[in-house]
Amino acid sequence: MRAYQNTIRSLNTMVESGIVPGISWAIFEGQETLKNVTGLAQLQPQKEALKDGMLYDVASLTKVVGTIPLIMQLKDEGQLDWDDPVVNWLPELNDDRATIRNLITHTSSIEGYIPRRDELPADELTKEMLDTLRVGPNLNKQIRYADVGLIYVGWIAEKILGEPVQTAITERILKPLQLKSATFAPDPKNCVPTEIKKDRGLIRGQTHDPKAYVLGKHCGSAGLFATLDDLLQFSHALLETNLNGLVKPETIASLFYDQTPMNGEHLRSFGWKLFHSKTDDRHFVISHTGYTGTWMVLDKQTDQGMIVLTNRVHPSADNQAFLDARDRLFATYLNEKDL
Repeated sequence: MRAYQNTIRSLNTMVESGIVPGISWAIFEGQETLKNVTGLAQLQPQKEALKDGMLYDVASLTKVVGTIPLIMQLKDEGQLDWDDPVVNWLPELNDDRATIRNLITHTSSIEGYIPRRDELPADELTKEMLDTLRVGPNLNKQIRYADVGLIYVGWIAEKILGEPVQTAITERILKPLQLKSATFAPDPKNCVPTEIKKDRGLIRGQTHDPKAYVLGKHCGSAGLFATLDDLLQFSHALLETNLNGLVKPETIASLFYDQTPMNGEHLRSFGWKLFHSKTDDRHFVISHTGYTGTWMVLDKQTDQGMIVLTNRVHPSADNQAFLDARDRLFATYLNEKDL
């Protein structure tokens, strides 16, 4: 296995320079793994050491670890197709141009303003998201990353399955993959805390994302908590066994090709962002980040990957230094993995 010296140095520097309180990371090639957990879980109100096996609020990794596999299952079962209009299940959208493909590639151009969005109770927020948001002029013309697409997809899954999307993810994805710690209802004492906010205090064991906090079990865009080992297990299942047979091989393969109509510089598959391999333009690596400071990079062709878990929003989400360091780290990792 490669040494990944520069990548590991960059990972350690994030903690040593105070960009993040602590970090849990893994780099793997097949079954060989480099892994480390270092730093602090909490800075305020008092310092607390980071321990291996702690749960992170993985934020938007919920989309690709939970909701995308669930919707791929429903596709394989013939319950839906990628180019089905969203209005088949959510008629309130009142626009038959937007499709499921648009929702999961962030090309739907769904937009609109909801006053006091984060203060509304779940039923009102749901109603406003369906009644107020509309398909804008950039449908199929622009990739604009937004939570709404995966929230809508979660609601489509609920219409089909007759149960909350987070329940469906737990029963149909997390449990069959034996992700033993992954959960939407963690014990706070086992969790790495996130931000300290005026209205919520220290957030620990509850999702940081405002919409997911309100929508609860009906949110497919965020809300999952997982350990480093959970995400390692998920990664191996995705790359090596088609999620242990939960999803058809050809459906998994579709994650590694551009699924947008634009063929532009910024490419998207179903949920994941695509990057060209350094050694072959036809070979794509998939990646996704979470607002709280989480990140996954996976390469099916070479069976390689990197998982980085931090609580970069603790004690404050004002942390541009993390985003800059993450960009540099990504470039360093891609260079070293393809040596």
